[in-house]
Amino acid sequence: MVVEEKPQKNVNSFEVFRFIKSLSKPKTISLYFKKNTKMKTKIVIVGLGGVGGYYGGLLAKQYENHSDIEIYFVARGVHLQKIKENGLKVITETGSFVAVPALATDNVSEIGTADYVIMCTKSYDLTATIEQLKPCVGEHTVILPFLNGADISERIRTLLPGIEVWNGCVYIVGRLNEPGVVESSGGVHDLFFGHENLTSERLLFMEKLMLDAGIKATMSENIRMIIWRKFIFISTTASLTSYFNVCFRDLLTDEERKKTTLSFMSEVAAVADAEGVVFDYDIIDTTVRHIERLPFGTTSSMHSDFKAGRNAELNTLTKIVIELGAKHGVVTPTYELVYKTLKARF
Repeated sequence: MVVEEKPQKNVNSFEVFRFIKSLSKPKTISLYFKKNTKMKTKIVIVGLGGVGGYYGGLLAKQYENHSDIEIYFVARGVHLQKIKENGLKVITETGSFVAVPALATDNVSEIGTADYVIMCTKSYDLTATIEQLKPCVGEHTVILPFLNGADISERIRTLLPGIEVWNGCVYIVGRLNEPGVVESSGGVHDLFFGHENLTSERLLFMEKLMLDAGIKATMSENIRMIIWRKFIFISTTASLTSYFNVCFRDLLTDEERKKTTLSFMSEVAAVADAEGVVFDYDIIDTTVRHIERLPFGTTSSMHSDFKAGRNAELNTLTKIVIELGAKHGVVTPTYELVYKTLKARF
């Protein structure tokens, strides 16, 4: 769950972040190098909702009319039209500003070849989004996704073979208030990114570029662990609040629901272990304690999406655990039951 604030009573991202921060911090690298090129560096932000709007807005504000860097927005519909007319208004806890990109468009062919593409769309749109982006992806383009899911980067690498794809996750409360206006609240805007197999000049350059724009960015060598510890919490709570039609805390107040919740966590933790992810703490115990601290009446975005009849990230948050389990020979009977039930119900 990239925690996007919705009219429904969803989880507070500050609580999620406080849980993550209570765990051991990943090893990070603070050095950086400025990219050396005669042409401007093109950075494309795809998806201008609460996540992409906030981070993309800060980048566009910092690098407007910059001699070396250009920020592009990819959006659609009325939202795009309002950005073209008035810029993107970003409301934060400390004030508001208007971000003006080098270009806002729904046709990436107008951008040319991008150096970096930052993806902030819904995970169920991934394949269609990659297809839309292909005209601006060149041999040296880097893709940085901030989508829900444990295997997003792997899926993109399959869709774009030979292209460098990083990993990323964010902790933020953000929403699209109306076309042309996004809002961030809750005081949490932390962003993590990296590559599981390398540390490069380009990674360090991106960290510096984001920090200079006022983004609380950390380039981590252990990005897969960061993504998986978030995924275990999100996959469990999103799937089971939807399955039982209850809020977070109610997953533990009934013995049958608690038993199912613990089974869910055990199965996804076993899949993470099979994927080579190592935690230096009891991930199940800490996730249970986190659920116990969440406010009564709060629920997941997926649960809210199901109730509202919207498309939901069932495949990315639930089905993927079954698929990865089958890949490694890890049995996931509880996941299979819940997935089949939700698929039939919605």
